[in-house]
Amino acid sequence: MTTLITDAPLAHERFEAPGGARGPLVVLLHGIGGGRLAWRSTGEAMARAGYVALAVDQPGYGLSPPLEPFTLAGVAERVRALVEWSGEKSSGGKRAVIVGHSMGGMVAQELVAAAPACVRALVLAATSPAFGPPGGDWQQQFLQSRFAPLDAGRGMAGLAAELVPAMVGSAASAADVDAARELMASVPEATYRAALSALVRFDRRDALPRIAVPTLVITGEEDRTASPEVARKMAARIAGAKLVVLPSTGHLAMLENAAAFDAALLAFLETLP
Repeated sequence: MTTLITDAPLAHERFEAPGGARGPLVVLLHGIGGGRLAWRSTGEAMARAGYVALAVDQPGYGLSPPLEPFTLAGVAERVRALVEWSGEKSSGGKRAVIVGHSMGGMVAQELVAAAPACVRALVLAATSPAFGPPGGDWQQQFLQSRFAPLDAGRGMAGLAAELVPAMVGSAASAADVDAARELMASVPEATYRAALSALVRFDRRDALPRIAVPTLVITGEEDRTASPEVARKMAARIAGAKLVVLPSTGHLAMLENAAAFDAALLAFLETLP
């Protein structure tokens, strides 16, 4: 059963099987070119396994109102409020497994640093603990390159057509690419600009050793946006973290290799005390 909920700190789709749920609440946070629809397969897989999953629209995406100014810490606070709100609506408690893809993984790291009491476990997918090398010059060049199609008037559809084919792995189908391109094209340009400007300032490398909840790091072996080497180094700095590398998979694992991604996530959930 899927329910669209808009009267919450963040709009989201709630996936659950009839007859109640087992285990912790699972909160799914999309990347910068995504939205709640990126998690349709994963949400359905969670429900079939008996979990309740919330596929979130982050601020300015989908049906969630924008956040001014857009900061990852501010988004994390909205997620914390959602976890608390959901806990008040059910018997699952005010803690959740936070699953973050790319930018969503950075929001997850902000959340566990600021409000660890609401995090039962972490899943960091196709993400990193910092955006690029320190200094700032690389980040500014990156912003200019990403904004160039928008500044030229090509819009989000033009940006998506340029970026998405380079983000997926060799096993991605044409349907997977089309779905990801349509999803990115649907992101409001103002939201994308604000989110990307916030993203390049992210750096939580020093906080990794302080993460004290069960953690799974998922990466695609062909991810050219957040490389497997970055994932390995991140997992090594989190006590007890598990690492899963999905073969023939790029940056958009939950879209292009949904079965393997969902299986890895479910296997991890089964290990939680």
